[in-house]
Amino acid sequence: MKLWHHTLSENDIRQCLRIATGASIGFFLCKFFNWNYGVFFTVTPILLLGMIPKMTGHAARQCLASAIVCGLEVGILGGIFGGHPVQMSIIVFLLFLYKFACMSKGSLFLFGANSALSLSIMLNFASYPATDLNDLIFTNLGASILSVMIAFAMTALIPSIENDTKTSGTSKSTGTNTNTSANTSDSTDTASLDQAKAPSQPQPQPQPKRRNQTRHEMLMGATIATLSFLMFQVFNLSDSMSAQATSVLLLFPMHWNGTLGYARKRAMGTILGVAVGLIGLLLLYNWSGELVLVLPVLWIGLMLCSFTHVKEGGGSGVGFGALTTLGILFGQYLTPNNDFFFSALYRVSSILFAIVATLLACYLVHRLLNSFEATRYGQ
Repeated sequence: MKLWHHTLSENDIRQCLRIATGASIGFFLCKFFNWNYGVFFTVTPILLLGMIPKMTGHAARQCLASAIVCGLEVGILGGIFGGHPVQMSIIVFLLFLYKFACMSKGSLFLFGANSALSLSIMLNFASYPATDLNDLIFTNLGASILSVMIAFAMTALIPSIENDTKTSGTSKSTGTNTNTSANTSDSTDTASLDQAKAPSQPQPQPQPKRRNQTRHEMLMGATIATLSFLMFQVFNLSDSMSAQATSVLLLFPMHWNGTLGYARKRAMGTILGVAVGLIGLLLLYNWSGELVLVLPVLWIGLMLCSFTHVKEGGGSGVGFGALTTLGILFGQYLTPNNDFFFSALYRVSSILFAIVATLLACYLVHRLLNSFEATRYGQ
């Protein structure tokens, strides 16, 4: 983990501002207009602004396509086969299989990742009779459209700046004295002679992913995601969305070693996000229902978690886990009739249990797939 070893640049600070402000805007609009499923409006901007170096049209199309495809899958297939557990389990496995295939390809990773996460959450919500399926589908689509707009707005209002270090370094070097120039020239000539004598070494090219590795990633991801869905259905865990999302997020490294490394970071990020949320709740005390007071507390908490995220150099680490946990807590569970303190503590215990169960299942499936040549990941 590269925490505290990455020096913050001005662009890193700007990314922190984009993440915190974008997620806060999504949270504000959701609560102000009293929209359901606030988690979509808070976490999706975090995903777009925290995991993508620069918001592009290709990323926006993948995000919108994932929302449309998941809506059709949940609405049509879930509505037809929802009352048939065996058929539905097979369909869910096939749906997750092609989503992890998209992730394995690389160019459609965002589409596959967002689709897998949204499908897992939406299928769990849709399986309960009290859920309005149309409201769920169109809310997810609306949240994706709004999140893309927020991401583009943040990129335009708080853009990254070009690094002028090389330019300033060049300007300083031209103003040096004659002796320094001569020494530089001599050292350059010597380096050129050494390079001429040394044999040319071609740059290593990235090796294409083998087919058996692709099969391994697809089958392991689809199997664990389907088992997670079945587990939440069998035990009727309707209030454990954080744990369900964690069981899918752990699969994003696409192999056992990556999942094992990310599990520890996810656990630390969950504890950090819950701690920041509880501190914010204690500061609000009896005013947790006042949106004008909640919003700056959430923004400060997101800035702190974003600071951790960029200090790690980006990627799915402790900071990103803290961001998503904080977004889920405030977006989904901060309501007047909900015990936020109990929800926060329940999130910690359920996520830690989900991490252990997912790791055990990943290890068993990994060993099983590695026993066959056609699905062997590595040595």
